[in-house]
Amino acid sequence: MAKSPKAIFWLLFAAGGTVTAFVLPVMILVTGLAPAAGLFSDALSYETMNAFVGNWLVKIILFGILSLAAWHAAHRLRVVAHDFGIRADTFVAQLAYFMAGIATVLALIALLAV
Repeated sequence: MAKSPKAIFWLLFAAGGTVTAFVLPVMILVTGLAPAAGLFSDALSYETMNAFVGNWLVKIILFGILSLAAWHAAHRLRVVAHDFGIRADTFVAQLAYFMAGIATVLALIALLAV
């Protein structure tokens, strides 16, 4: 039986789905809805958030969230392309996973710049 890299992409897809389902709604609540409701008014200032994201542990966690969400989205886009009738699966897979790789590198660069 030939070895396939599918397990790696399925692992990234599943982990990204879990992160997207559990962590992203909380992030949206804390950084989007709660400040609009008047909560966390001073906690989301530039200085506070810059100091928070400057912590190495927070950088690692944010990198994991962003990169796993990108890999999950890449696989979802691959499936959507197939559902829309685009049958060039090899090209679509390479393009989608390449874009997820680019997003991962950009997230790393952005987090290291903070």
